Amino acid sequence: MKVADYLIDYLGDYGIDQIFILYGAANGHLIDAFTRTKKTKYVAVLHEQAGGFAAEGYAKIKGKPGVSIVTSGPGALNLLTPIANCFYDSVPCVFITGQINSKFLRPSPEIRQVGFQETDIVSIVRPITKYATMIRRPEDIRSEIEKALFLCQHRRPGPVLLDIPVDVQEARIDPTKLVGFDPTPVQGSYDFKAVDLQIDRYLEDLRKAKRPIILLGGGVHSAGAVEEVRTLGKTLKIPCFATWNAMDVVTSDYEYYGGRVGTYGGPGRNFGVQNSDLLLAIGSRISGRITGGNVRSFARGAKKYLVDVDEAQLTPALQQLPFDENILCDARDFTTRLIAKAKSAPPLPSFADWTSQVMTWKTKYDPVQPAFMEKRGYVYEGKPYVHPYAFMRKLSRQMASDGIVVGDLGGVSVVCGHGYKARQAQRFVTNNGNAPMGFSFAGAIGCWFADPRRQVVCVIGDGGFNMNIQELQTLINYKVGIKTFILNNHIYGITKAFQETNFQGRTEACGPLGYSPPDFVKVSDAYGVKTFTISDNSEIEAKIAEVLAYDGPVVCDVNMHEFHAYEPRIFGWGTPIEDMYPYLPRDEFRANMMIEPHDTWQKPVYPDVVKPQSSME
Repeated sequence: MKVADYLIDYLGDYGIDQIFILYGAANGHLIDAFTRTKKTKYVAVLHEQAGGFAAEGYAKIKGKPGVSIVTSGPGALNLLTPIANCFYDSVPCVFITGQINSKFLRPSPEIRQVGFQETDIVSIVRPITKYATMIRRPEDIRSEIEKALFLCQHRRPGPVLLDIPVDVQEARIDPTKLVGFDPTPVQGSYDFKAVDLQIDRYLEDLRKAKRPIILLGGGVHSAGAVEEVRTLGKTLKIPCFATWNAMDVVTSDYEYYGGRVGTYGGPGRNFGVQNSDLLLAIGSRISGRITGGNVRSFARGAKKYLVDVDEAQLTPALQQLPFDENILCDARDFTTRLIAKAKSAPPLPSFADWTSQVMTWKTKYDPVQPAFMEKRGYVYEGKPYVHPYAFMRKLSRQMASDGIVVGDLGGVSVVCGHGYKARQAQRFVTNNGNAPMGFSFAGAIGCWFADPRRQVVCVIGDGGFNMNIQELQTLINYKVGIKTFILNNHIYGITKAFQETNFQGRTEACGPLGYSPPDFVKVSDAYGVKTFTISDNSEIEAKIAEVLAYDGPVVCDVNMHEFHAYEPRIFGWGTPIEDMYPYLPRDEFRANMMIEPHDTWQKPVYPDVVKPQSSME
């Protein structure tokens, strides 16, 4: 059989039932192989970047690696952003690029190019892949695809790339004579004896603690440990906080949910984390978007434990935020062992008062204020528009119990982090590591193909929707039933807010100067996609219900003209994350701090800064 047939069959046998492709001459044999198998199908998108994003969304919902196949040269280069997405967010995906005939490959790097659309994609993507190689011998196809599938899921997941020349794709092989990949040399194992000793130390510290917390990141999903960490929180009976990659791990209806953390805060304004005296972080690299620029002020009164599968993240010399205990272990293995030890040990002290205080902060400091929910929730130049925080909160109430929300980046990610209340069995999918505008629309297509029985909703900004607007045709071609809400503020909101803070109000190229979106209703109508609009707060509930009930793909334009007040947030990178704008009165701020407030807790002075836009007139 042909190498191409073997590869496509193998992916189908592995359980990958949808593969996202865009045809080109250099991948012709691979795409033609779909005509000779019923084991898997292709989804033909209209841009390679969209196919890569869709593969990422598919992987996050399916629990299998996503796969995207493109052609050489510009086709391969269009995958760079999706590959980076998967690398930084630890998503298992296999990217396959067609390559020109081997005899036309340049003989030396000193030669710039020989063949038409020849590109050394392997060298280009090596810094953002776990493994990348060109398959030069047909007989290597089995070992290479087995290796790729293993490595993309092993330890910290991530993308791999296989580059396959045309002549290798069409070569004939005998499958019975192919040699497989042996993972034994790279498989490794954890030192569970050392892990158990560290667990013992943690439990000893927990008995001494007064204000312990757990911080959970996207690595919990990678390890398949969602249920285990929920059980852990209930076992220890301490507050659990979600990073933005774990909004569907510790959900808003979870009894020990303490809020969301970071530079844009969330329920609780970071008081729970900043007042803690013992922090256990599982599956989170604790990035600058969590700590803020004043890294040493993060949970400064806490002894800190970090659990991760990435040894580099656990190396003290490489840590921006130093941890007292670095535990190399899979999240599921660690959590399971910790639960067992906690249950077999003498009863832990009660943290009920502390937990109650955290829940009070979470409720009291909800970013979605009552005024936002009123009929005139957001007013600009005297005219009422939709307040995005009200929209997001009301959308969360109407989502199906197992629905999937795919959120875009920029201002939309903040609106989702502040306003969306996830429930157990729901999923919230986004990409926070690379964070490209336009991910959510194509990512939602991948999520839908992973499980078309579930409700899939895309929330995206007008700027992001322009990035992959061509995939409206993919919705039509495949009857993809996703519901897309465009939070349309007619500007690049998050960057406009950034410019107001850092460039004395000069908002270049953010809108209306230098940017304005098209009429998305007319564009979507031209593609044949059903459209709706939401003009102000009074329409939100009824229109959301109508959109979600529609049988087929929908685009709904949500008019939130000029909104860019994403609050609360820290104001400047020297500010500790408990000191957020809008600023609390001095007495109220001090009343919430159980440890000594940071020296710079008071409102910082920025003499040339335009005051951030208020959410209300």
